[in-house]
Amino acid sequence: MDGMLSQDEINALLAGMDTSGTPAGDDAPAADAPAGDPPADTSGGGSGEIDESLLSSSERDTVGEVANISMGSSATTLYSLVNQKVNITTPEVELANWSTVINDYERPCVFVQIKYTVGLDGTNILILKEHDVMVITDLMMGGDGTNTEGEIGELQLSAISEAMNQMMGASATSLSTMISRKVDISPPQATVLDMIDDDPSDIAEFLTQTFVKISFKMQIGDLIDSTLMQLYPIDFAKSLKDTVIAATNEKSDDDSSPMPAAAPEPAPASGPAPDMGIANMGMQPDMSAQMNQQMPMQGMPMQQMPMQGMPMQQMPMMQMPMQPMMNIQPAQFQNFAGGSSILPGGENIGIIKDVPLEVTVELGRTAKPISDILDFAPGTIIELDKVAGEPVDVLVNGKFVAKGEVVVIEESFGVRVTEIIQ
Repeated sequence: MDGMLSQDEINALLAGMDTSGTPAGDDAPAADAPAGDPPADTSGGGSGEIDESLLSSSERDTVGEVANISMGSSATTLYSLVNQKVNITTPEVELANWSTVINDYERPCVFVQIKYTVGLDGTNILILKEHDVMVITDLMMGGDGTNTEGEIGELQLSAISEAMNQMMGASATSLSTMISRKVDISPPQATVLDMIDDDPSDIAEFLTQTFVKISFKMQIGDLIDSTLMQLYPIDFAKSLKDTVIAATNEKSDDDSSPMPAAAPEPAPASGPAPDMGIANMGMQPDMSAQMNQQMPMQGMPMQQMPMQGMPMQQMPMMQMPMQPMMNIQPAQFQNFAGGSSILPGGENIGIIKDVPLEVTVELGRTAKPISDILDFAPGTIIELDKVAGEPVDVLVNGKFVAKGEVVVIEESFGVRVTEIIQ
């Protein structure tokens, strides 16, 4: 033959490979194990199968609704920080462990940990991609979102922590309205992680077990089309559902509570009806008589009215004359006596002459991005928008009222007013 083995020879060789007499045991390969199966995953951090029964469907729905409302408020806050349209879609709630997070998310990424300090007891972790953090922080610092080269440093971590602080603060406000109690958070802590070599217990203890993963699709202008993840401990998700249900039931009880019964009307006293004429309300008797002749009783024709003090059977019928409309004019008051402090409009400015006002002299202004301001140091020269020798602005309580020139009076600076701004 040409040196090639037949199939029978190959089978014979495979059958006789184990000639050492080693007994089958822990060190011997399983005879019936499929050749293509991967070895069992023995790494820690919540690996293995996920028990879906740990979180019921109603608890998932409640967590999703809370996350949806919270992220709606957070998106509005993020828009004000980056000045770009922000869209965060409806969340997807599922159970996960550390292994699934490593496999499903791009690395390295930024973990932002937030703890609830008032109203709720739990921990909340946000995971953002490194590129997304670079874009957001560049926009916050006045850039156009394209300066994403290099690695994330302390400046970017500080900026994204502040962004998450404001976003989750708005989220806590929305959550507070939902559960009818004050909710507050701790300052966020941002960390860059590769996740492969990181121990999840060093980040948060609940990451070593099965936890709740909430995924959002986040879009920021034309710069970011990515996924934002939020992680909850299972016990926190359950307590959150119980808190929301309890608050809903309390509101329902308040809405369905019966209105207090109205006070019963007093029974009419026996005997002759009291005289409720106009005279009993402090008017003169002759005025009372005149008004009684002009005002018909309610429910009776305009041509008829009862006379006071007469029984109903003996009340005569009398013609009601139509009264002319009365001409009513508003009261007019004379101004106070004038003095030297009366303005042309009649206002007396003398009563406010001793009110102190803050006078400010402004040499000029300029606008600088945050990156330039962070580089300020002793000796830094800041160029203003005024030319040397140009008149300075004089402001009173922040309002521009005059222009002037700087003068030196002994050892102090002063301003000589050169123009009054009308």
